[in-house]
Amino acid sequence: MEIKVLGPGCAKCVKAEKLVKEVLEETGLDASVEKVTDMMQIASYGVFGTPSVIVDGEVKCTGKVPKKEDVIAWITK
Repeated sequence: MEIKVLGPGCAKCVKAEKLVKEVLEETGLDASVEKVTDMMQIASYGVFGTPSVIVDGEVKCTGKVPKKEDVIAWITK
């Protein structure tokens, strides 16, 4: 599983990345987490708000820090 957290490094982006890593640790699932900060690369995903979370190429959340239960649902499907 590949998870990308898109954002320039603002407080919400940092919080979103931390939340994703926490959920992975708690669930014991194996996934790579990549922080994408390059605005051109972020735009290439078609998102215009950050933070955004992408799981296996699918945009799951844009413009807000996701809820913990949402992240769990995305990665345990």
